[in-house]
Amino acid sequence: MRIVAIIVFLLFIVRFGSVAIFKDVKNHDLESAAQERYTRSQFVRARRGKITDAQGNILAEDSNSYTVYAVLDRQQKDKNGKPKYVADKRKTAKVLSSYLDIPEKKIYKDLNPKKKDIFQVQFGPNGSNLSVNKMEEIKNRHLPGIKFIKNPARQYPEGNFARQLIGLANPVTDSKTKQMTLVGRLGLEKSLNKELAGQNGIKKSSSDLYGTQLRNGKQKTSAVKNGDNVQTTLNDRIQRQLENSIDNVNDQAKPSSMSAVVMEAKTGKVIAATQRPNLKSKKPVWTNALTQDTYEPGSTMKVIALSAAIDSGHFNPDATYHSGTWDIGGGKVTDWDPAGWGDITYREAFYRSSNVGFAHVEQNMGAKIWKSYLDRFGFFKPVHVYGMSDEFAGYSNFRGALEQSNTAFGQGLTVNTMQLMQAFSAVANDGKLMRPYWINKVTSPNGKTVKQIHPQVVGHPISASTSKQVRKLMEGVIYDKKGTGQAYKVDGYRIAGKTGTAQIGGAHGYEQGSSNYIYSFVGMLPANNPRYIIYLSMKQPTSLKDPAEKTMATITTPLIKSLMSNDKSQTPKNDGIANVPSVKGMNKQSAQDKLSKQHLQVTVLGSGNRVTWQSLTPGSSIVYNNRIILLTSGEVKMPDITNWSQADVSALSQALGLHLHSSGSGFVKDQSIKKDAVVKKGQTLEVKFEQH
Repeated sequence: MRIVAIIVFLLFIVRFGSVAIFKDVKNHDLESAAQERYTRSQFVRARRGKITDAQGNILAEDSNSYTVYAVLDRQQKDKNGKPKYVADKRKTAKVLSSYLDIPEKKIYKDLNPKKKDIFQVQFGPNGSNLSVNKMEEIKNRHLPGIKFIKNPARQYPEGNFARQLIGLANPVTDSKTKQMTLVGRLGLEKSLNKELAGQNGIKKSSSDLYGTQLRNGKQKTSAVKNGDNVQTTLNDRIQRQLENSIDNVNDQAKPSSMSAVVMEAKTGKVIAATQRPNLKSKKPVWTNALTQDTYEPGSTMKVIALSAAIDSGHFNPDATYHSGTWDIGGGKVTDWDPAGWGDITYREAFYRSSNVGFAHVEQNMGAKIWKSYLDRFGFFKPVHVYGMSDEFAGYSNFRGALEQSNTAFGQGLTVNTMQLMQAFSAVANDGKLMRPYWINKVTSPNGKTVKQIHPQVVGHPISASTSKQVRKLMEGVIYDKKGTGQAYKVDGYRIAGKTGTAQIGGAHGYEQGSSNYIYSFVGMLPANNPRYIIYLSMKQPTSLKDPAEKTMATITTPLIKSLMSNDKSQTPKNDGIANVPSVKGMNKQSAQDKLSKQHLQVTVLGSGNRVTWQSLTPGSSIVYNNRIILLTSGEVKMPDITNWSQADVSALSQALGLHLHSSGSGFVKDQSIKKDAVVKKGQTLEVKFEQH
């Protein structure tokens, strides 16, 4: 036995020496295993980049949301024996129901699960995505056992402001790190997700047996790279006005959808764009209508057909034809008034928006020439707007003479809105086809420009002479007594425009009924040398009190006035431009004095003495005499907002956390919360706007 013991001891010594020298047991590297065991890994989340408008106002930024949960395990107690679980379930249910949109009975039921060994419970969607304010309110009730999980979140402080374009980013669990990270799901958040997301980091450090980091231990870091910031071209004032006007028409006319775009004619820069429904609607939609909705555009397409006919030498404005109905290709083309207007000129055909007239125009050109111009204008292929993904390019039906002629008045082909904006730019800009863009630049976290978007000419489908002739005829649509666009006149300004009314295709042909149309309008202003292009569409309005043109003009009229007054105020010199300083934290009197020197109208809200918030972004440029709202702490009383602009009222509502309901357009006539009334967050402010 002694010999056996000695042999075993010797074998142990040999094996121990082998392990000590080679650090290996059964092909397992013990040194690596030890390092792994005593290495502490810390996930470092990258900050997602901000999205801003042209003035630098934040449209999207990182924040945190919270999920509330309840600990039910009765063994959870603090060192003094006090419960760290839900002890009083009825009280807890009652309190939580006052903060969460969940009935008290439902919460009480959740707190009493059938399985008795459940450690904790959550409360579904209504107990998730809580704001920091909501979390703090619940936390301050000191309910035993009520805890919170902190999640990365994205906040959109401007609410409806171009919401579909900005999109949405949601927290997703990373399969490798098992950590929550934000991923773009829609809009710009999705299109530029890689740029915005940055790169998460990992920090590894040596630790002792208890997980405490060693002071002189080795550290290895995979550096975090915060996401890039994206500045859009959206103009704060014009976008707010457009959103408000679209809301008013949407509430009144109750269409199935609406979209609107305002673009600089000479550059392709989109300064405002929106749609309804969107992510904030009662029934949210998950598409960008500007690039993903294709539709038959109707008579606004006559602008393109007219351009092609003039440019190819196939249009005589003084030649005549017989209007009303025309038999062609085994079918009929009919005017919106089937009786027609007798024999009329092709000039009048454009003014009256005659389908028969433009069927003749297409036939005189020939399908081959017409189709070549559609290609030159950029239809049926992606526009590739940077920051807009998943574009649908549309199609055309050119099978026979009837189908070919239909395309000249916008039926039998589908397009998206950005294709139309690109095509209209050639008419407005002396034949130069401008690619629309709505991203100004992408910058790194330290402010360095990573990508700058510049105006881009992508074609010359027509001559400058042709574009001038087309715009002249478009003026007739607005100002001739036979024109269909007379509702779009604006005193003091000369506009080139075209109306559109398109039937809606269904599974068995075109839909029937008085509401089954898409109404649209394109306007270029000023007509002789356009700076802006406005396009609106409204699908299937079910509650029109006035003709569609008159209803839609309630959007374009104040918009045109704002656009042109904005031009006047900024030209020909720059001494009418104020640079907005930061006054946050300043004494309110000092802040007022500083802002007044910048020729800004100052409105101070709150009874406190120091400024806690300002409505205009520091460093931005704005025209003299614009209003800036300052918020202090303490009680807030409602100011007299008579004659305030729509943009100013929107800023006020944002500052005070009010729900804004408005009607009309122009400037404030009436307000529901009277002057000097104490304002409480969450109140509804009803405002009536009226043109001066």
